[in-house]
Amino acid sequence: MLLSYPLLVTAALLPHAVFFAAVCAVSYLADSQLHRLGSPLVGQLSKVRAGLSLRFLVRQLTLVLLLSRMELADDPLTFTAIAAFILFYGLQAPQSALTTVLRRRRRLPVITRNIDLSALRIADAPPAPLTRRAAEKMLHLDLPAVAGVLASAQTGRTAYGFAGMAVTLALAVLYTAVLTGCLRKGKLPPDTDAVLEWWDGWLRAYRPTTVLYFSGSAQSTYQVNMWLRTLEQLDGRPLVILRERHTLTDLGATSVPVACVPSAVHLMNSDLSMVRVALYPANVGKNIHLLRVPTMKHVFIGHGDSDKIASVNPYSKVYDEVWTAGKAGRDRYALAGVGVRDEDIVEVGRPQLAPIRPPRQLPPDTIPTVLYAPTWEGWTDEPGNTSLILAGENIVRRLITSERPVRVLYKPHPFTGTRSPEAAAAHARITALVEEAARQRAAEPEWARRAAREEAAQAAARAELARVDARLACLSATSGQGADEAQTARDALADPAREAEITALRAEWNTHYWRSFGWWEHRVITGSWPALYDCFNESDGMVSDISSVVSDFIASGKPYAVTDSAGLGVVEFKRQNTAVRAAVVLSNDAAELGVLPGAIADPSADPLATARAELKSYLLGPDEPPSIERFNTAVRALGAKAEVRNLERVG
Repeated sequence: MLLSYPLLVTAALLPHAVFFAAVCAVSYLADSQLHRLGSPLVGQLSKVRAGLSLRFLVRQLTLVLLLSRMELADDPLTFTAIAAFILFYGLQAPQSALTTVLRRRRRLPVITRNIDLSALRIADAPPAPLTRRAAEKMLHLDLPAVAGVLASAQTGRTAYGFAGMAVTLALAVLYTAVLTGCLRKGKLPPDTDAVLEWWDGWLRAYRPTTVLYFSGSAQSTYQVNMWLRTLEQLDGRPLVILRERHTLTDLGATSVPVACVPSAVHLMNSDLSMVRVALYPANVGKNIHLLRVPTMKHVFIGHGDSDKIASVNPYSKVYDEVWTAGKAGRDRYALAGVGVRDEDIVEVGRPQLAPIRPPRQLPPDTIPTVLYAPTWEGWTDEPGNTSLILAGENIVRRLITSERPVRVLYKPHPFTGTRSPEAAAAHARITALVEEAARQRAAEPEWARRAAREEAAQAAARAELARVDARLACLSATSGQGADEAQTARDALADPAREAEITALRAEWNTHYWRSFGWWEHRVITGSWPALYDCFNESDGMVSDISSVVSDFIASGKPYAVTDSAGLGVVEFKRQNTAVRAAVVLSNDAAELGVLPGAIADPSADPLATARAELKSYLLGPDEPPSIERFNTAVRALGAKAEVRNLERVG
């Protein structure tokens, strides 16, 4: 595309109409393809004042230059072309304004899921071809004019040029008129005040008792997703309040009402006086917009239990209570001395860990699976943040060359490489290591024979996987293609039958996924599925870092190793990190890793089995009563405290 513009000028100066037409066609196609693919070059060109409109204008100016060089400067065709292009650009102003107004008016101050919006009478979104890449579509309407003028210049028949210009202007006027029609009454949602009035009315009618409140980046949506199932199981009337629109994109399936309120003013003016308990999975600045409501009790529940410094954030002082999984969390705050009082800490377990299964009995001819699940690099460059950079390759290399053969699953943290180029590079090298090891194992005669025997079953599993994927995509699409924010919110109603089918399909998907390749095959697993806990259940041991992943894996009772990337030494590392007390501690060269396959292969010779059982209780609390019961009891108790306080204030 960049080369086409100097070539256009060259063709115009020669002058050569056919050459100009060919280069012009390439320029149009390249520009369109770059926009369709979302190329970064498009944004970079805009930054250097070579944006979309200017590029089209340059093409049109070079066309006028071509006409003048072909001694057509005094021809009516040239005058008319200049006038037509000026008028065409004049029509772009109202078209752009209409598109902007339409997009803004179709955005809601409160975007919902599982809430009936029928009272708002929201009409379908305008057809996607009208609004998607609208500026680009409008500019491409100059094609008939450019083609017609070129045809006239080459053949001498001016009728082609006049006809092309007429078509371009007619299409531009028609496009603008159709957009104007989309703004008429009945095609737009109610205005902001009307929607907010409806929102307060819905709150008063629903009367939510417990709110799960979340604000965060697009990559942190997992932090709220992990609590959705727990919220569904609570007594009372739960509600999820989100603050960023992007969170809705990756929000997990749930039957709980969801409301995204981006504006702080709108949230703070919402009538939430009936809410008694607010749950916060993350410590973020926007929490203050709900923390200011005095009629509810505020609880930090976090998004995992670990010895990371984030687990004892001084920010936690602002909450009425801090809920931890087990006694370890309580002791962690006491040791940190950040101002969280012991009486404000409640041990509720980790309801999310219910799907994690205990160790499985391996058949004699089956090799065990070891999961490598490092955490990400964090916001600082401390070496203890992740094993990925200093130890990751050593860990994987020792596992794939272990004297006792194992299958390696590598599942990196979703944030891996987002801040550190070194972490991104290490991830790429580890991925290459695992994939090369998988190819080498596949070439070994023993595994090649197994693969041949199981190929039919694996092919059937892959076919089933594709079927389930297609069905899930269909069920997850709450609106038709081209639906905008308002239409999607209108159509995203709770459907118990659909949610039940999605849950069943997710379980089915997981089964087919693991059957779609050999149980001996090394594998790199990225993305949301299979989920981390599914990888836990497929594994017989794990290597990780100081993070909630370790605490969660302890629920399985399986052997695990943790990397001392900062080089603290075994004694100090275990002293500082509770979750390491029953772990095989690895240095950055991972020389100690040979202990792990041995403990997996012979549980009777596992020296840390008793320590793991004791640590599980300390970190996660007792198995009975189930964590969800303890969590629900804590919500009810805190809600009762809020009710008493509110009555005292009224009295």
